[in-house]
Amino acid sequence: MTVEKKDFLVELGTEELPPKALRGLELAFASGIQAGLEKAGLTHSGLVSYATPRRLAVWVKKLIARQPDQDIKRRGPPVTAAFDSAGNPTRAATAFADSCGISVNELQKLEEPKGSFLFFIGTKPGAAATDLLPTIVQSSLDALPIPRRMHWGSGTAEFVRPVHWLVMLYGTEVLPARLLDIESGNETRGHRFHAPKPLHVSSPANYESMLEKRGFVLADFAKRRDLIRTKVVEVAQSLGGRALISDALLDEVTALVEWPVPLAGRFDERFLALPREVLISTLQDHQRYFAVEDAQGRLLPSFITVSNIESHDPAKVREGNERVVRPRLADAAFFWEQDRKHSLASRSAALDAMTFQVKLGSLGDKTRRIRALAGEIGATGIGDRYEAERAAALCKCDLLTAMVGEFPELQGVMGTYYALADGEPAEVAVAVREHYLPRSAGDELPETHAGLVVAIADKLDTLTGIFEIGEKPTGAKDPFGLRRAAIGLLRILIEKRLNLDLQKLIRVALANVRADVDRIRAAKAANAAGRSGTSVVKPAAAAAADTALGALAADRSGQAAPKTGSPAGASPSKGSPPAPTEDQVYDFIMERLRAYYLERNAASGSAITTEMFDAVLATKPGSPLDFDARLKALRAFLDLPEATSLASANKRIANILRKSGEQTHNNVDVEALKDTAEVNLYDAMRGLQDSVATAVAQREYANALGRLAQLRPPVDAFFEKVMVMDEDPRLRRNRLALLAQLHGLFIGIADLSRLPG
Repeated sequence: MTVEKKDFLVELGTEELPPKALRGLELAFASGIQAGLEKAGLTHSGLVSYATPRRLAVWVKKLIARQPDQDIKRRGPPVTAAFDSAGNPTRAATAFADSCGISVNELQKLEEPKGSFLFFIGTKPGAAATDLLPTIVQSSLDALPIPRRMHWGSGTAEFVRPVHWLVMLYGTEVLPARLLDIESGNETRGHRFHAPKPLHVSSPANYESMLEKRGFVLADFAKRRDLIRTKVVEVAQSLGGRALISDALLDEVTALVEWPVPLAGRFDERFLALPREVLISTLQDHQRYFAVEDAQGRLLPSFITVSNIESHDPAKVREGNERVVRPRLADAAFFWEQDRKHSLASRSAALDAMTFQVKLGSLGDKTRRIRALAGEIGATGIGDRYEAERAAALCKCDLLTAMVGEFPELQGVMGTYYALADGEPAEVAVAVREHYLPRSAGDELPETHAGLVVAIADKLDTLTGIFEIGEKPTGAKDPFGLRRAAIGLLRILIEKRLNLDLQKLIRVALANVRADVDRIRAAKAANAAGRSGTSVVKPAAAAAADTALGALAADRSGQAAPKTGSPAGASPSKGSPPAPTEDQVYDFIMERLRAYYLERNAASGSAITTEMFDAVLATKPGSPLDFDARLKALRAFLDLPEATSLASANKRIANILRKSGEQTHNNVDVEALKDTAEVNLYDAMRGLQDSVATAVAQREYANALGRLAQLRPPVDAFFEKVMVMDEDPRLRRNRLALLAQLHGLFIGIADLSRLPG
């Protein structure tokens, strides 16, 4: 029997869609339709998606006209409940039969392990594709990743932009439907200016070619993107340069045009005196132009714009774009000149007037906390402590400049330029930019020591501060970017090989935060009571910090500057129990560390499992770098033939110790060792104890685990021949102590009982 198949096309015509979201909307729309077809059992031979500024479309090739018939087997009530003592059907039987659309006599009795039951066995005819497709399309539209939908006109429909037309064809026939308050048809729209009249779509297969030939629309996003790249490269070569083409800019430009026409433009050479990043930001981020550089990497006074119209007078289009960019560059030049009239350091006092977070104080408060924490980190020997504290004091000052006010994306970048112009040390200046790194997944990391220190301090201050005021991320909401901050912090510590005690730094950062939070609360309470003698915005400590800022420039002789953000005794002693917030911050960062390893697994094929991660996490290493070393050593250990047996033994030991109901200790009474197997195990452990302890102390975890692998024979023999829970209390306690000591040898590296085995 031949199954009828026809092409299906759906096109949603809208007002201009958000350019940065267009590609995602296209892929999500196609994915939703694909999933809906699969769920409905509607097979096809392929799916093609399209997206332009004014449309989302999907072409499904050779879609079957009807679902396959479905074999149905439904179990009903037990036979004992389906018939009374006289053999007459009960209400349970008749109700089940009615729900199946048949009589009780047509039901079957089948035996199952739990008894005899009534069953309906039959076939459900497949539904027509034309009946299912409107719902599938609507479901896909409903599931699109649209943060905020808009309402228009007098209808009830909501979408990312107002919808003006809907094409739905199955074969050559219109598939009747009403979606988003629009009736389906077979008329699309071409280019807004080149082909403004409605265009008839005769079939799904000629949709793309018809739009290109008659509508001046390149509907395929990927093809349009490739064409733009090719033509932009050609125009740049004609200018004697190379176009700067980032993927993000190329995607955005592709999403802005339906009929791309690249054109070159020029700007005054005097603007080349501006920092490179200012020029690129003006051209690329604000105007969606491609900048051009020469063979030596120097920017040329040219740009390439991609017009959405094929003008009869390209010179006019070029002139219009040049006229638009000229005042923007002139503004940037003015900001550049004005900002340099004041030093970066002179702006620090004004940070107290800028709120960072209402419960955490001003940017001035945050800067002082960062500087205090940077001093703690710098004291560990990472670079020059003065340079780290100086960079921390300056790191937020460029937020007050006119240039960053106009170009927020240049925060940090402009701070570096202004710091260099002020004569700050190169490392300090570069650190002002680097402390924001990494800005996103895969982004570069700081290279300078000062940049590393301030980046760590800034991220830790944000993490501890937001957790302290109870604003930690929930679900997908993360307004302060804490997940990104945690991943960035971990990447710096691990990839830059910085052996820092994260738990200690969290305590120090949290103490600094709490001091400010308590001060702000006290000031608010005083204001509310009419006793507002304390300033909420600028505490007395701020004046000391401003004085210290100047002192830092004058005194680099080694005496640490006062840490205004950290009160005396801010760091709890090692023996004090961690506060709940400290645990929350540590656990949050560790969960990001888990994601870090799992993402690396997906990218590199590494075999780090979540069980391995948990085995190391159970030891709560203070340093992420130490965590990394333990995890890699565990991964290598698990490749050894002894690993499975020892992992199983550790799991068994943990269970025995937990269920013993006795308080165990590690002190083994040698005189109480009676069985040869337990004597051999004790001797083997004692022979390895010192070398394993030395290896662990030196963080040679692979070496330590390799040595512990030698314990497999005596461990196996012990469990084979020795009864741990002996009736003799002395023997039982001693054997439990022996197992606790054995478990302790491994737990110094990782808890092997967490591994499957």
